[in-house]
Amino acid sequence: MSGRPEILFPLFSGLETLEGIGPKTAQNLEHMGVTRPRDLLFTLPYAVIDRRRRDTIKGVDLPKTLTVAVTIGPHRKPANRSGAYRIQVEDAQTSFQLVYFHARGDYLQKLLPTGARRLVSGKVELFDGIAQMVHPDHIVDEADADEIPAQEPVYPLTSGVTQKTLFKATRATLARAPDLAEWIDPALKARENWPDWQAAITKAHSPERMDEHSPSDPARARLAYDEFFAHQVTLALARARERKTKGRVSVGTGTLQSSVLAALPYEPTGAQTRAVRDIAEDMATPLRMNRLLQGDVGSGKTLVAFLALLIAVESGGQGVMMAPTEILARQHLDGLRPLAESAGVVLEILTARDKGKERGAKLAALKQGKIQILVGTHAVFQKDVEFDDLRLAIVDEQHRFGVRQRLELGRKGLLADVLVMTATPIPRSLSLAQYGDMNVSVLDEKPPGRQPIKTALVSTERMDEVIARLQAAIAEGRQCYWVCPLVDESESVDLTAAEDRFKRLRAILGDAHVGLVHGQMPSADKDAAMARFQVGQTKVLVATTVIEVGVNVPNATIMVIERAETFGLAQLHQLRGRVGRGDAASTCLLLYQAPMTDSGRRRLEVLRETEDGFRIAETDLQMRGAGDLIGTAQSGMPKFRIADLETQTALMAVAQTDARALLVADPALGSDRGRATRTLLWLMEQDQAIHLISVG
Repeated sequence: MSGRPEILFPLFSGLETLEGIGPKTAQNLEHMGVTRPRDLLFTLPYAVIDRRRRDTIKGVDLPKTLTVAVTIGPHRKPANRSGAYRIQVEDAQTSFQLVYFHARGDYLQKLLPTGARRLVSGKVELFDGIAQMVHPDHIVDEADADEIPAQEPVYPLTSGVTQKTLFKATRATLARAPDLAEWIDPALKARENWPDWQAAITKAHSPERMDEHSPSDPARARLAYDEFFAHQVTLALARARERKTKGRVSVGTGTLQSSVLAALPYEPTGAQTRAVRDIAEDMATPLRMNRLLQGDVGSGKTLVAFLALLIAVESGGQGVMMAPTEILARQHLDGLRPLAESAGVVLEILTARDKGKERGAKLAALKQGKIQILVGTHAVFQKDVEFDDLRLAIVDEQHRFGVRQRLELGRKGLLADVLVMTATPIPRSLSLAQYGDMNVSVLDEKPPGRQPIKTALVSTERMDEVIARLQAAIAEGRQCYWVCPLVDESESVDLTAAEDRFKRLRAILGDAHVGLVHGQMPSADKDAAMARFQVGQTKVLVATTVIEVGVNVPNATIMVIERAETFGLAQLHQLRGRVGRGDAASTCLLLYQAPMTDSGRRRLEVLRETEDGFRIAETDLQMRGAGDLIGTAQSGMPKFRIADLETQTALMAVAQTDARALLVADPALGSDRGRATRTLLWLMEQDQAIHLISVG
C-alpha cells in the first residue's frame, strides 16, 4: 500500500498552515493532542450556545447567554484599579450594564463610544437587582451581525486556546475537508440515514440544536462508526493474516478426554462443553486457531484448557500452557496433575528455575515427544526449547497479551493453534475492541459444588470484632487473606500500611501465624511467603494487591479488604475470588472508612449483591469509563476521539461484522469500497493495518 493518498495531504500539514494559528497557539494545541488539521476535525464541540439575536433582555429568566443590539450610554470608570469599569447600554425595551475588570479605559472608549450602536453577545446575570453582561463574548457593528454565529459550538479547551481561536481554526480545517469516496456499506448507510463523510464532519462542527451534539445524532453516529470500522478492519486484517497462517489439522479421538470426564466427581457445565466443542472445531481446520476463552473466577477454565490440550495429545502431538509467573505456572501444574494422571498423560513443568542437568533432561524428553503437555512461564519460548510436534499453545493472559504479542507468538514459526485465557470478565464492547481479531468463547456458568461467598460491608470502627472473628476461624483450622490498601502511588507508604497491619496482627494472633507479601519484596521471598501460606504454615497472609493473580488456596475462607472503597470494582471482584475455592463456606469482609463517597458506596453494594463478574464489569464500565477500567495505557486498548465504547457497543458490533464481511469479499481491498477503506485507514492513522495490507 503506497504512501498516504494525496487527497488527505491538506489535513496532514502543519497547524501553522491554518489561518490565525501561530507557533504559540500550535504549541498550546499540542497539549490537547492536536498536532495537525486532521486532529481538529476529530475534536468535536460538546455543547451549543444559542446566540440567536433578540430585541431585548427584558422578561428573560437570568442568567442566560443573550445577543442584543444596544445603544452605548455613559462609561463609569472604577474608583480604584481593582474595581469594575461599567458602561450603561440600552436595548429596545430596557437598560443594563456591560462590566469589565482590569479594563483599559481608552481601549473601551474606542471599542464602545457613547451614542454608537453595537451588537453584543454574552452571559447576562442579575447582580444586586441590576442586569449585567460581564466581559461580553462578542461585540460587533450591526452591519457585521453575521460574524456572531446563531448557534455557537463549544469546544474543549486547553490553557492559551480560546473558543474563538478554535472556532476559527476548525472552520479553516473544514474548508479543507475533502469529499471522500464512501467506505460504509451502502445498505447500512441507507438504513441508518447517515450523511456522507464530508457532510457529517461539517454538521458535527455546526450543530444547530442542543440535541445535535448527542452521540445518537446521525452525523455523530456516522463519525463514531468510521472510527470503530477503521479499528475493526485493522483487527480483521490481523485476523485474516493469522488465518492464512497454515495451522495443523488436529483431530482428537476422544479417548483421553472421556477418561478424564469419567474420573470427574461432577458433570461439566453447558458452557464448558460448548467451549470445548468450539475449540475442537477450530483445531480440526487447516487454519490456525485464534480463540479467546473468557471465564469469570471459578468458572472452570482449567478443565476446558486441559481437555483442549488432550485434543493435541490425542492427535499425536504436544500442548503447552504458559503462565505469566512461576507461582501461577506451579499452580497450573497442581491443578492439572490429577487430571493428567486420570488420562495417563506425561505432564512436566519448565521455568527459569530449571538449571543444568535437570533442564537438559527435560529439553531432551520434550524434543523426543516424551513430554506430552508442558506447563511453564515464558521461559518455554527460549531458543533451546524444541518440541517434537507442538499443536496447541495456551496463554494464560493475566498480563494482557495484545494483538501484537499474539502476532509475535505466531512468528515463532510454530504452526500451533493458539488459545488465550482471561479471568477478567470484560464487557462486550471492550472485548470487541480489544479482542476483535479473535473468536470468543465465554464461560458464564459456575460448576456445581461451588460455595457462594458471603460478602459483608463493615466499618473500620469495628476492627476489633473483625480480628476476633479471624481468631475463631484460625482456631477452626481456617486461613485468611488480609489485603491492605494502596494508600497512594508511592510504594513506601503502602509498605508501611501493610507492615503496620502485619505487626498488629502478629501481636494478637502470634508470630508464627502471620505472613507478609508486598510489591517491594524480592520474588524469591514473595514465592516463599506464598508457599508457606499455601501449605498452611501461616494462617493469615497480609498482602498488598499482589495476591489477586490466580493463587489457589482452598483452605482460605476469609478475605478481608481494608479501605475497600478505594479499590476498583474489577479488582475487588478478583480479590474476592481468591476465597470460596474449597468446600467450606467463605466470607469476604469489605472494610470501609466512613464517610464514603456515593460512587464508593455504590461499588461496594454491587459486590454485596452479585458474584456475576460480567454484571460487575458492566457496572464498572458505566461508573468509570473505558479508559480507567482497563488502564488504557498498558492494555493495548484503542483510544477513540469521537466514538464512545460505553454507549455505542452496538455500533462496534456492527463494525466488526461489516469489517469481516468486507475482507471476505475483497481481501486485497482493491474494489471501489476497498480503496475508499484504505483512505479511511490513512485518515484514522491505522498504521498497523496499512503495514498488514502492504505485506499481506
